[in-house]
Amino acid sequence: MESRVTGGANVSVVVVDDDPQVRAGLRLVLGADRGIRVIGEASDGLEAEAVIARHQPDVVLMDIRMPRCDGLTATAREVAADPSRAIIVLTTFDADEDVVRALRAGARGFLLKDAPPAELVAAVRAAASGRPVLAPGVLDQVMRLAADHTRLPTAAERDALASLTPREREVAEAVARGASNADIAAELFLSLPTVKTHVGRVLTKLGVESRAQVAALWARVGSVERRR
Repeated sequence: MESRVTGGANVSVVVVDDDPQVRAGLRLVLGADRGIRVIGEASDGLEAEAVIARHQPDVVLMDIRMPRCDGLTATAREVAADPSRAIIVLTTFDADEDVVRALRAGARGFLLKDAPPAELVAAVRAAASGRPVLAPGVLDQVMRLAADHTRLPTAAERDALASLTPREREVAEAVARGASNADIAAELFLSLPTVKTHVGRVLTKLGVESRAQVAALWARVGSVERRR
């Protein structure tokens, strides 16, 4: 991964979060390190696009859940426009599906908002240097998800997937690609409540608890079917 920072240069950061108190807290923590400068802020993904374009930061700290444009959508757009863009996704949650979607979107790292200040500072420096960043708890999730993707599916798992209706299979496939409910609604011309209902049925029929588990099961069964 290309690095935007060389030698002992200062690291510039843009903070994106819809909560002004969170932005202030991050600015305070990062500002305590003389080698890091917070040069811009944004309250959602749409505003972030303009702020990032104007300031060209070394690292972006990106919240996930924001109005108008969420952090994962904004991350995917920024990385598509500039693959060297170093984005660390921040969240108060540690849901498997968030981790998977963040990494698929091209995030350089994933941290919880309650990470200790030293961990946050180290993460910013690592991302600016081109190194991936994963909080210890998140790393455990990634390793578990990787194991889920590689093991062979059981007969029960194959039967569960076969029990889905054609529409539920379409929804499951979209979930496995990391699509949000809003993305699925637009793609399949469905209302958001209808998509939520289908996703709930998919989770129930497959006997899983998260969207990431749907993706893992879909990948396992699909890999077996492709080898036939």
